Amino acid sequence: QVQLVESGGGLVRAGDSLRLSCAASVRIFSSYCMGWFRQAPGKDREFVAAITWSGQSKYYADSVKGRFTISRDNAKNTVYLQMNTLKPEDTAVYYCAADTSRINSIARYVKNWGQGIQVTVSS
Repeated sequence: QVQLVESGGGLVRAGDSLRLSCAASVRIFSSYCMGWFRQAPGKDREFVAAITWSGQSKYYADSVKGRFTISRDNAKNTVYLQMNTLKPEDTAVYYCAADTSRINSIARYVKNWGQGIQVTVSS
């Protein structure tokens, strides 16, 4: 069973930065690909970023490319999402995701989720 706990969300102004963390309670963290999704009110959950087992490959949604960076520390069982130059349209609940195969960009195919954390960006 995979338990994922997000932290680091909050209220910031446009142009600010935030770093989200997701701590995973799993036996072998490096066996999982990790990802981040987000869901704004009234919208579907959408893919944000993903990283493969060793961190060698990273994938981003076009809307965050160049502003967000996903990384992982396998020694700490933690994945991060560094969010720079935040925009009001980045406001959403952010969810950590884990899967033993590559993270599918379609949310309904993802097997393990955190509880989510709110990020609010004011203009």
